[in-house]
Amino acid sequence: MADTGYSKLIKDGLWSNNQALVALLGLCPLLAVTNTAINGLGLGIATTLVLTLSNVTVSLIRNLVRPEVRLPVFVLVIASFVTAVELSMNAWFYGLYKVLGIFIPLIVTNCAIIGRAEAFASKNNLFRSAIDGLAMGAGFTFALVALGSLREIVGMGTLLSQAHLMFGEGARGLTLTLGEDFNGMLLAILPPGAFLGLGFMIALKNVIDGRAASRKVKVVLAEAQTS
Repeated sequence: MADTGYSKLIKDGLWSNNQALVALLGLCPLLAVTNTAINGLGLGIATTLVLTLSNVTVSLIRNLVRPEVRLPVFVLVIASFVTAVELSMNAWFYGLYKVLGIFIPLIVTNCAIIGRAEAFASKNNLFRSAIDGLAMGAGFTFALVALGSLREIVGMGTLLSQAHLMFGEGARGLTLTLGEDFNGMLLAILPPGAFLGLGFMIALKNVIDGRAASRKVKVVLAEAQTS
């Protein structure tokens, strides 16, 4: 039973209740920084760290915090971890830190983080809260990287450009390109391109979910007929 519960947490975080594609939370950073895959990956990892650590902390203190001050305490916890992540990126990933700019401290205002702290971590034990934070963060990171990759390929004809900002100078050779003659679509790397790309991703997810539901119904009907 426990395995099934944890499997559901992971599936919800990665797909069924993806905070970017289903709940539509955290859209400001999702749309603003995903002009490249590396930008999306960097912000996604930072968000996952904050989400996981805040979930764990909220779970540990959930019985010590009075209901009247619950939300301010949760925000304080989240802000503390965001500050730690921001200072760490400033120290070790300065180039990426400069690119992401204001959107690192703005992780504090990400509704997905405070939402999971309030709706889940404050009501569950440490391990379940940690799994939930990791799964929700991984799902959000997946959306960031997928949208960033899509916009980068269509807009600039490259993939993993500026990988050295995260992985060091040796990663410059990781950049893939469609060729020097490729004329990218400027719209893809502009704000409207972010909205269009996200719309296509949500539509694709809905199509996949719809087909999966149809197959499940057919299986149930077939089993009913044979029985």
